[in-house]
Amino acid sequence: MRVTWNDPVTGRRGYLVVHSLVSGLATGGTRMRAGCTLAEVEDLARGMARKTAVFDLPVGGAKGGIDCDPKSPEAHGVLRRFVEAMRPWIDAHWVTAEDLGVPQQLIDEVFEETGLEQSYHAAIRRAPDVEHTLRRVRAGLNAPVPGGLLLGDVVGGYGVAQSCLGVVHARAWEPAQTTVAVQGVGTMGGGAAWYLHQAGLKIVTVADAVGAVHHPDGLDVPALLDSRDRYGEIDRTLLPDDVVQLPRDAVLTTEVDVLIPAAVSYAITPDRVGDINAGVVIEAANTPVTEEAEHLLAAKGIPVIPDFVANAGAVAWAWWLLLGRVDADPVLSFSVLREEMLAKIPPLMAAWDADGTTPRVAALNLADRQTERARAAEAEGRVLASIP
Repeated sequence: MRVTWNDPVTGRRGYLVVHSLVSGLATGGTRMRAGCTLAEVEDLARGMARKTAVFDLPVGGAKGGIDCDPKSPEAHGVLRRFVEAMRPWIDAHWVTAEDLGVPQQLIDEVFEETGLEQSYHAAIRRAPDVEHTLRRVRAGLNAPVPGGLLLGDVVGGYGVAQSCLGVVHARAWEPAQTTVAVQGVGTMGGGAAWYLHQAGLKIVTVADAVGAVHHPDGLDVPALLDSRDRYGEIDRTLLPDDVVQLPRDAVLTTEVDVLIPAAVSYAITPDRVGDINAGVVIEAANTPVTEEAEHLLAAKGIPVIPDFVANAGAVAWAWWLLLGRVDADPVLSFSVLREEMLAKIPPLMAAWDADGTTPRVAALNLADRQTERARAAEAEGRVLASIP
C-alpha cells in the first residue's frame, strides 16, 4: 500500500508504504530528508519486512518518509501534520520510530502533541495492560548507558558493532589489528564506532556531513562524538594536530578491513566500486549500496553484510521490549542482541567462503523461511506472540 501526502501548509510531500502486515501490524521508522522519494520509501519498507522476517518478529514491514530538510524551521510542523494525516494507520496498524532526520525524542514529542503518547502506539494499544506496557517501553528507551546516552539511542549502533564483531570472529582477526572506517556519526554510525572502539578495534576514518577525519593509528572516538553539535557534526576546532582532515567521500576509499556506510542511502554506486578498498562492507544505513554496486563488489571479492541484518538491531530490540523479552536493564538488552547477531553473521560469511553465495542471498533465504513459517501460523490461526 502506497500513500502520497501533500502538506497543506508548505506543499511538502510525505509518503507511507506498507509492504506487509503480520497480525495486522507493520513496523518501520519515519525519515525526513530533502529529496526523499516514494521509490526510496518503497525500498525501505521492503527492507523492514526482511528485517522482521530474519529476526522472526511478529510484525510486517512499512516505512514513512518526508521530503523536507530536517534543519528547516518548518520541519517540526510538517512532521506533526504528517503524523496527523497518517493517524488511521498509526492508530491501528503502523508502529513507527526514529529514522534519518527524525530522532526518537522528536517523534515521541509529536505523538504526545497529537494525543498518541508514544510512537509504538499501534502495538501498545493491543496489550492487556496498556499503561504497564507503555511504562516498560518508556523505561527501556530512556535507560541510561555508559557514555551519557540512552539505551534507545545506542542500541541500533550496538547491533551494527556486533555485526562487525561477528565478521571479526568468523575471520579470526585480531581486534586490535582490525581497521574500520565509518561513514556517518549519527545514531547508527556513532554508536557503532563507540562500541567497536570499546571492543579494541581501530576506527581510523570517520565522516560526517562536513568531511572526513583520519588517523592511521585510530581516532579518539569518544572525544569525537562528544564534540558533535546538535546536527551531529564534529567540531573541527577540537581535533588534535595529528588528525588529518579529508574530503567527505575519502571515508569510502580508505584502505581498511571493514567499511561501515552509516549515513545515507545509495552512498556506494557502481562508479565508486573501483575505489573501495575494504575487506568487508557492513550496511549500517538503509540501502547504502546499490544492487549493481553490490554485484560489482562481490566480483572484487568484497562481501556486503546487508542492512536488513546488520542494522536490524534497533527494530528487533524494540519488539523484544514490546514483547517483554528485554526491559530497562541495558546489560540484558546488550546480551540478547549480542547473542542474536553473533549467531546470524558467521553463517553468512561461511556461505560466502564456501561457494561465493553473497551474504544478501543467504540472509534472504533465511527471511523467506521465516516468512513462510509466519504465514503458515497465521493461516492456522496461531498467535505468533502477544504483547504483555
